[in-house]
Amino acid sequence: MEVYDAVVSRRTIRKFKQRNIPFRVLKQLVNAGRLAPSAANLQPLKFIVVTAAKVREKIFGCLRWAGYISPEWNPAKGQKPVAYIVIINNLEIAAQGHFERDSGAAAQNIILSAWEKDIGSCWLGAIDRKKISEILKIPAAYFVDTVIALGFKDEKPGAVKWGEDCRYYKGKDGELKIPKRAMKEILHRDKF
Repeated sequence: MEVYDAVVSRRTIRKFKQRNIPFRVLKQLVNAGRLAPSAANLQPLKFIVVTAAKVREKIFGCLRWAGYISPEWNPAKGQKPVAYIVIINNLEIAAQGHFERDSGAAAQNIILSAWEKDIGSCWLGAIDRKKISEILKIPAAYFVDTVIALGFKDEKPGAVKWGEDCRYYKGKDGELKIPKRAMKEILHRDKF
């Protein structure tokens, strides 16, 4: 898959097949995140891969899914993520005010690398950071930035033309529809 094709075809997945992702693949995804740009090249990120069923269930309870149509679009039993990658920042070495960019770049690398392997993902920032820190025994010097839920795709959400607002919705086909602005609305050349 070409990078551009991955970028334009990728959609957030919230329903997953219950097939394990090999750890070597999860390690590749972390490697893609590790190699993302970093402010001042300080590289404050660490990654925790969660695969154990009991720990996954605890993490699942710390996540808020699909705010516009929750709880309808929360993963149901038998469709929950089979793995998580938790991105944490070492606040003692992170460049002041830039660690969020590091996390974002790493998350995007992970998500696109997963998509190439037919693995769906959901980038979650509406999370209970304190509880996740307790569950994963994360030291106080670290900030839990992002949780990326992972699994083989069990849905086919699609992009649709932007209408009245940005809220995604369940289409008549039962799949999630995500409004996206048209190119002519966002592209400027040489001036605003």
